[in-house]
Amino acid sequence: MKVIDRPAAPTRAVYASHTPFDTNRVGAAAVYCSDGRFGEQMDEFLHEGLVLPRYDRVAIPGGAACLAGRTTSPFWQKTALEEQLSFLIREHALRQIVLIAHDGCAFYKDLWHKGWRAVEQQQAHDLATAAACIRFWNTDVEIEAYFARKVDGRVHFERWTVSSQS
Repeated sequence: MKVIDRPAAPTRAVYASHTPFDTNRVGAAAVYCSDGRFGEQMDEFLHEGLVLPRYDRVAIPGGAACLAGRTTSPFWQKTALEEQLSFLIREHALRQIVLIAHDGCAFYKDLWHKGWRAVEQQQAHDLATAAACIRFWNTDVEIEAYFARKVDGRVHFERWTVSSQS
């Protein structure tokens, strides 16, 4: 039997969003962990807390940790994220990158057995290292870093400093 490749037949739409499409770019991207438990809170923080009505999303396990050269992250993960961010910065004219880490991140779970305080210190170091990595290949982008912490059933966002000397 001969198999012929044919494009998929168009189907009826299963859903139409209520939000109209806006062609304007905001010039920002957010890099954060793909943990779906934090997804809605990330969007709320970026929309309302940082007043970014739209932004490019880069959600991967551990967020920007692979840019810090974590020993558990293969080199190709770092290279892939660098290429993706370079593309977005260039093609979407990004001026701002927001890096967000969160408490209880499973990416760090097996790396650190020194307690969660040591994990947070490592996450702070990793965010600073990731920011320095991005600045190395693009000096025109503003980089901010935040930490999402669960407090009394809510998620609080703390600004963490990532100096340009990192």
